[in-house]
Formats: sequence, C-alpha cells, structure tokens
Amino acid sequence: MPAPQAPPPGPRRWIALVAVALSVLVIGFDTTVLNVALPDLARQLEVGTGQQQWIVDAYTVVFAAALLPAGLLGDRFGRRRTLVLGLALFGAASLLGTLASGPGSLIAARTVMGLAAAFVMPMSMAVVPAVFPPAEQRRATALLTTMTAIGVPLGPIVGGLLLRHYWWGSIFLVNVPLVLLGTVACLLLLPESADPAAPRLDPLAALLATGGLSALTWGVIEGGDLGWGDARVLGALAGSLLALTWLVRRSRHREHPMLDLRLLAEPVFRWCAVAVTLVSVVLLGGFFVLPAYFQSVLGTDALGSGLRLMPMMGGLLVASRTGERLVRRFAPRGVIGAGLALTGLALLLGSRTSAGDGYGWTALWLPLFGAGLGLVLITATASALLLLPPAKAGVGSGLVQTLRQVGGAVGVAVFGALLATGYRDRLDTGGTPEPAAQLARGSVTAADAVAERIGDPALAASAHGAYLHGMTLVMLVAGVLALLSAVLVTARMPGTDPAAAPGPGPGPVAGAPVPGGPTPGGPVRPVVAAAGDPGESSA
Repeated sequence: MPAPQAPPPGPRRWIALVAVALSVLVIGFDTTVLNVALPDLARQLEVGTGQQQWIVDAYTVVFAAALLPAGLLGDRFGRRRTLVLGLALFGAASLLGTLASGPGSLIAARTVMGLAAAFVMPMSMAVVPAVFPPAEQRRATALLTTMTAIGVPLGPIVGGLLLRHYWWGSIFLVNVPLVLLGTVACLLLLPESADPAAPRLDPLAALLATGGLSALTWGVIEGGDLGWGDARVLGALAGSLLALTWLVRRSRHREHPMLDLRLLAEPVFRWCAVAVTLVSVVLLGGFFVLPAYFQSVLGTDALGSGLRLMPMMGGLLVASRTGERLVRRFAPRGVIGAGLALTGLALLLGSRTSAGDGYGWTALWLPLFGAGLGLVLITATASALLLLPPAKAGVGSGLVQTLRQVGGAVGVAVFGALLATGYRDRLDTGGTPEPAAQLARGSVTAADAVAERIGDPALAASAHGAYLHGMTLVMLVAGVLALLSAVLVTARMPGTDPAAAPGPGPGPVAGAPVPGGPTPGGPVRPVVAAAGDPGESSA
C-alpha cells in the first residue's frame, strides 16, 4: 500500500475539492431528478406503477445498503482509488441508463448507480483530512455537505429543463461529462490516503449489513403502498431486524468491525448522527409533497415546479456561508438546535397553506426551510467527521451517510402513508363511476387525468382540496417532529465543540487510535481540529 502523499499545496487543494464537490452534486440531484421524468418514462417505455416505484427505489435501497462496506473498503485499499472507481461505475451506469430499452434494463442501471453512489459519498468526505490542514477541514466538509443538500432541490430543476428540450434519457446522459471531469480531476489533484491496518472485509458482516439495510429500506418504502400488515412488508422488516441484530452482536465482539458502534460513544458524534437522521426524515417528508402540489394544484410543468424550489436553494446557500461563523460563536449544539427549530417553524408555516394562497405563501417559508436544513446537515456532518481519527474516516462517514439514507426512506414511507390517508379521506368521488373513482383515489395526478377524461371538473377540484389537506397534515406532523428534535438535541448534546477545544483535542473513540498519536501502520497525524474559537461554549 503506498504511503499517503502530502496534501496538495496552495490553491490546488481547493481545485481538488471543487472536483469532488461536482461529483457529490451529481449524486445528490440524481436522487430526485428522476421524479419529474417518470411520466415520460411510463409513456415511452410502457412502465407500470410497480415498475416505476422500483426505478426510483432500486437506487435508494442499494445506496443505503452498500454504504458501510464501501467505507471500510475505501479505508483499507485507498480512498482516492475507491472514489475514482465509484465515479467510473456511476458514469458507466448512467450511460447504460440512457440506452435502456425497457423497465428491466433501466432498473438494473439504477441499481448499479446506487452501488456506485455508495462508494462516492463516504469517500468524498473521507479524503478531506488527506487534502486539508485541520484549520480548513470544517470549511471543506461544509462545502461538500452543501453540494449534497443543494442536489436535492436541483434535481427537479435540471430534470425539468432537460425534459423540456430533450428525451427522458438526457437526465442520465448529463451525468457522464460531469463524472468524467470529476474523475480526471481526482486522479490529478487528490493524494492517495489509506489505512493499511484497516480490517479486512468481513464477508458475513458485509452480507448482514447489505441484506439487513436492503430489507429495512425496502420494507419502509413498500409499507406505505402495500400496507404495514402485508406479509411481505412484515417479513422484510423482521428479516432486517434479525440481520442487523446479528451484525451488531458480531461487531461488538470484533476488534476492528465494519459497523463500528464505538464511534457513537463520543457524545458529539452520536448526537450529530442523530440530528442528521432526524432532519433527513423531515426533509424527505416535507420536500416530496411539493412537486405534486406545484404541478397538480397550481398547474405548473416539471421545469416550473423545479424553479419554484429555488428559494429553498437560496436558504441552503445562506446557511453554508454563515454556518462556520455561527459554530465558532455558539458551538455545534446551538447551531444544530437552531437549524432544527427553523426547519420546524418553516414546516408549520407551510401547514397553513390554503387553496387561495397560490405560490406566494410557499415562497415565503421555503427559504427558512432551506436555511434550517442547511444549518443542521452542514454543521452536524462536518462536526461528526472532524471528530473521527484519520484511520476511521471512511467507516465513520459511511455510518453517518447510512443513517441519513435510512432516515430519508423512513420519512418517505411514513409521510407518504399520512399523505395518502389525508387525501383519500377528503376526496369526494360521489357520482363518479367506481372504476374511475378507484383510480382517482390513487393520487391527485391520477384524479386530474380521470377528471379530464370524463369531463368532471368537480372531481378535479375535490382532488386538489384533498391533496392540500393531506399536504398540510404532513407538514404539521413534520414541523412538530422537527421542533421536538430541536429540544432533544439541545438538551442532550454537549454544549462545547470538542474538535475546537485547545490542548489534546477530542477524546479518542473507544478502540480507536489516539488522535495526534501514531496509528497502527501509519504516520503520526495531527489532532483533527475544527475552525473554532478555543474554549467556546454554546448559547
């Protein structure tokens, strides 16, 4: 294994970070870009409802399931090497996606894209200690997290713009040049970093992690559609519980486990991971209701829907510019708690949306929503990763990203079920033939199509009101959850930033090398410190 190279001098390290950030941005918006293309896909490839679900979910399930082993492999065999491999695989899968001739081949391409994304995401964070000195690591990690967060609302904008001018395959083809640029820049600018003493891949642990997380993600996604009492859903959740319990027990008895729960022994790392998970539940719960509201209730097209999310991106950018200064003043606890509270306030304002408000009311609370999300995601992710010993960079980043993906899947499933229940309870299908009424109960988009086909404007009006009712329920519950999360994190998270403390720095994670001391098989590394004021306490 080659020895780690010195960090690139001068501005080269920031150019290298921009290359990695572009790669992360592609991964971020690919999680949502497909949503606006599904109608075109369904029409041109003759894709059924169940197949549409799997075109979306194949990416999410594999992404969440492969994060833990991907982080370990990167630590052991080289983080730059693993990152470049993930980017190359993502580009190849994107190219295959553009050439798909049916739902089966498209689902297969999306599956490979999810696997590739699992290698890119944790490694993009893990290379920061190899490229940046300690004083710049928080800023660099914040930039990468910002790019990931911006990718979520950017996806519908990019997808809508491409679909207005090109065919559905363009949403995959656009990935290829960006991935090529990122790959070349990473090869030229990033130094290799690895931990030769990292544990070998445990095949049984990898199988348990992949199978357990796949079953969990599939179960919570399908539970909203099939029903939580469905035998397949119950079987998947039970199998997930058994696999993950076995994985935890196995990990506790191994010196260098793939799932290193000892990382959670550090209180700031633990509560940062909790905050990332909780805000991911709220993000997907609050975000996924808006495109249908814009397109069905307000009557916009795919591009118009994406453009109406721009205020959220503005809030994210403001959070990325101010987050570091706020952490220096208030420590991570204060910033994360304030971000969760701001997110909750925005969602409660969103729950007050009425039929006559149009877009104006939404444009008022979306910047608050984006700013709150940005403060939580950027601060919590950066603070958690700064506490990791260099040897644990990939495994720790994989753990945080896994929790984030699982939280997002839970949010979609739970809030999707709540939205469907609220919508069906308020939908008036009186006078509509039963086959048509059954279709209309499926979604507001289906109700619009049925109303247009049978010439029933009253059904469309009822569907719009019913969807608005379900949307306000989702935002009300999500807002309350965010506020409760703010109280929980503020009450339980330590009030100082160990990564910014003077002296020896944060205490070592149990079973991990002492930061600043020699790592097994590796060079002496400096304490990983945040760009914060010494001894700063929280508000």
